[in-house]
Amino acid sequence: MNNLKQTPLTDEHLKLKAKMVPFSGWNMPVQYTNIMDEHNTVRTKAGLFDTCHMGEFNVKGANAKKFLQMMLVNDIEMLIPGKSQYSMMCYENGGIIDDLFVYMINEEEYMLVVNADTTDKDFEWLTKHKFKEVELENLSRKTGKIDLQGPLSEKILQNICNHNISTLNRFRFVDAAVDGKKVIISRTGYTGEDGFEIYSDSDDTVNIWNFILENGKEEKIKPIGLGARDTLRLEACYNLHGHETNEKISPVEASSGWAVRVHKTNFFGKEILIEQKKNGTKKINAAFEMIDKAIARDHYEVQKNNQEIGIVTSGTFSPTFKKSIGLAFIQKEFSSPGTEIDILIRGKAHKAKIIKKPFYPYKGKHIDIKENQKWKIQKNLSTLKSMNG
Repeated sequence: MNNLKQTPLTDEHLKLKAKMVPFSGWNMPVQYTNIMDEHNTVRTKAGLFDTCHMGEFNVKGANAKKFLQMMLVNDIEMLIPGKSQYSMMCYENGGIIDDLFVYMINEEEYMLVVNADTTDKDFEWLTKHKFKEVELENLSRKTGKIDLQGPLSEKILQNICNHNISTLNRFRFVDAAVDGKKVIISRTGYTGEDGFEIYSDSDDTVNIWNFILENGKEEKIKPIGLGARDTLRLEACYNLHGHETNEKISPVEASSGWAVRVHKTNFFGKEILIEQKKNGTKKINAAFEMIDKAIARDHYEVQKNNQEIGIVTSGTFSPTFKKSIGLAFIQKEFSSPGTEIDILIRGKAHKAKIIKKPFYPYKGKHIDIKENQKWKIQKNLSTLKSMNG
């Protein structure tokens, strides 16, 4: 444990008697009470997560947008100031370096939020390919990140925030203050519930964490560990890097081809991703539920007619649906909902069937597609006014 990185909240977790485990090189809370209780708290009330292990980069300069268009598969042109976007960073062969979120602060400044175990690798890759007139800064150690998730999260945060967050649509973010501390509040999350990700100066993280827990007592808020975070994201069928995504799997194979915008002029992996989107792939990520009474875990073999067709990438017992569920990387011909498959568990085949994604549909606020149009109209009007003096 001595070699593990510590988040600003480690002492708070110990005070709360959390069970601590190594995760991506960090000392993190896996649970405070038990996974079932914490999972259900997020589904019915609200939970608070320490996600300070995630990485944050600042990208700015006259060529920042052009640079990110080259480095990422999604289309930065679809962003407006105050809006975020899910994307992936790939090698030329289409393999996924990382999946991440991009936040557009303004047209020449962006924040990238990346996974903990790939933070250093991501920064090195971006630095290696950095354009002229682009500044790149790793803000990970200076930044604290707390996630407030669940159907009561808006009520809790609204009572302690100086911004009307009810107007904040999904994937939007805003500068605000909590307990007098400057924060960025983003209506995003990794649970399938409505919720917020709160970024702050790392020195303010403890105060904000305790302030939210104290002011959420009436709504029965609880701190939530990585164990429940995993069961929540799996029910929502969100990918976990290193499981559903890695350097040997492309976004199309990971069932995230919707995030690949092939109309862009150029980006790493474009050629092979165009081909895969056009002609399909031999394997794909699919969701399944167990028919037999057993729990499938990652790396378990998936079979059809006694022949290997893939592997389990994630598996768990679903607290919401009271059944065993999972995701698997399998041959595409066996990925249709309703198809029965076998999972090899301790040398014995157990029946399962393919299910349409997700198990648990997103319950929060949705995107306002008119926001981009409104902003572009305002931008064009401002440009015309400046041209006319």
